[in-house]
Amino acid sequence: MENLWKCRKSLGFCNATEIEIVSLGIVASGVTFFMIFFLLSRLSAAPRGNDKMNKIGALIQSGAKSFMQTEYKYLAVFVVCFWVLLLILYTIEPPTGDNVDGVRIGACFLAGAVLSASAGWGGMSVATDANVRTTQAARKEGLPEALRVAFTGGAVMGFTVVGLGLFGVSIFYYLMTLGRNDVNGEELRMQAMESLAGFGFGASSIALFARVAGGIYTKAADVGADLVGKVEMDIPEDDPRNPAVIADNVGDNVGDVAGMGADLFESFVGSIIATGTVGRSDAV
Repeated sequence: MENLWKCRKSLGFCNATEIEIVSLGIVASGVTFFMIFFLLSRLSAAPRGNDKMNKIGALIQSGAKSFMQTEYKYLAVFVVCFWVLLLILYTIEPPTGDNVDGVRIGACFLAGAVLSASAGWGGMSVATDANVRTTQAARKEGLPEALRVAFTGGAVMGFTVVGLGLFGVSIFYYLMTLGRNDVNGEELRMQAMESLAGFGFGASSIALFARVAGGIYTKAADVGADLVGKVEMDIPEDDPRNPAVIADNVGDNVGDVAGMGADLFESFVGSIIATGTVGRSDAV
């Protein structure tokens, strides 16, 4: 680690300004946002199929959005309450001795929660639209074309997670270095990374509840579809005449897509923040 620190000093990283440090992350996030728009344009060009397919797809999308709106409504109450708690605690006992620490950590917590929820919502919205387009591609063009459409829809989720993660961490790292005129150098950057721990905490809070709530919903719907549909009513598996099948597909989108998106976002930004914290600790 000591040799790595000497290498950083020889390359001039120690003399770089904070905006120069975060500029690469901001530019990279801009590239990912461009890729998202490009992939969405390709996905929108794929045909959606017949009226029956669109009707079923609309039911699944409507159910997924209704579930997410209700879930986020309760999560918003939790986030606000925890934000107030963090604000009070870190204002009374600031880690760096600055009473503004509560505001900084609270702001990072809110930003992490909002961006984590946005990553899940964005991925879910695209997935519910890509499903019917993938089905139509499989019916008309075959497996290779269906795989291309499905991969395009999934790639939107990947770029959304990376883009929002890089943008959020970069911007808030820079913001956390402002207003600390009495601290310079590596100590300033270390304190900024400590504030960013709140960003990762906010992302983890959303990821935990989104993953668990979505998983419980999809498993309950899956069991209900099997027991009532196949056992009691003798309806074939995955038959859209069984309302539980629609609910099962809704659960797959809110649990395996939206919940996974928030979970991946939390893991992505958490690894960046942890690595930066360890590096700054060694530097100081």
